Amino acid sequence: MKQELFVQRHQPEWNAFEQWLDERGASAREARKSRRGWHGLADADMPARYRRLCQQLALARRRGYSPVVTERLQDLMQRGHGLLYRTPAPRWRRAVEFLVAGFPRLVRAERGCMLASFVLFWLPLLVVFAAIVWTPDLSSSLFEPMQLREFEHMYDPADPARKLGRDSGTDLAMFGHYVWNNVSIGFRTFASGLIAGVGAIVVLITNGIMIGGIAGHLQAVGHGDPFWRFVAGHSAPELTAIVIAGGAGLRLGLSLVAPGQKRRIDSLLEGGRRGALLCVGVLAMLVFAAFVEAFWSSIAWMPAWIKYTVGGVLWTLTAAWLLLGGRDRAHEDASA
Repeated sequence: MKQELFVQRHQPEWNAFEQWLDERGASAREARKSRRGWHGLADADMPARYRRLCQQLALARRRGYSPVVTERLQDLMQRGHGLLYRTPAPRWRRAVEFLVAGFPRLVRAERGCMLASFVLFWLPLLVVFAAIVWTPDLSSSLFEPMQLREFEHMYDPADPARKLGRDSGTDLAMFGHYVWNNVSIGFRTFASGLIAGVGAIVVLITNGIMIGGIAGHLQAVGHGDPFWRFVAGHSAPELTAIVIAGGAGLRLGLSLVAPGQKRRIDSLLEGGRRGALLCVGVLAMLVFAAFVEAFWSSIAWMPAWIKYTVGGVLWTLTAAWLLLGGRDRAHEDASA
């Protein structure tokens, strides 16, 4: 084939390849922002176009085409190689990107299970709380008298000098205790989903009843102020993490019970993989909640308005993170 015909035939795809490199190859962040207005070569087609360009370069060299043609193809090949085979981001950066964007996208992708988990946890919590506030004697049907006295002692408003929500231990020791306690609850909520999802349902309802019962009893006996000041700070990451862990457990159970068109084992493996990714985010949330609980929530002298303001900010940030995080990378949802 003559050089003129070769160039005439392939010139449009070289131009498209070069335009993609100029417009979308410089910055991944800018490329994501401008993807809706881009009408050129599709990102997914780039690997195939790159291989085709390499073949064309080899042909041009073997046929002895002019340096103008081979050098242009060589330049395009090198630019494409530098982009497609560049060193991946370090692990810490990928971990941060997952927590900031990948995890919220994954939570939204499982919105059905998350909504069911939300209802299973919050509905019994609110119902039991309201019932005990209305009829305080109901708390004795949920807890032993010794447990009720312990709750009242931990949040005794007549003893403002002691730490809220604890009997003893340094902040660091309590941080380790809270991490272990929170992570065990989150893992148990997720793993119990293997029992066809029933285990996750039971754990969510049980946790909702217990938390609602404690809150209702303390409110009914006049210990509500120290209790709410204690839970205001860490409630957003902790309770939200429990709901997400429950949603991951329901997803796991659903994969087992209703595999759809997939083989049951493949469906279970896929559900387990997505559940494990969700648990990574849940773990980060629970560790953060334990940190706040150990070093902030237990401070008794802090004015209530500061505690509630910080709690409100954390609830707002948690909601914004889960609802908006990673929306500029919506095209990656399918692979999440």
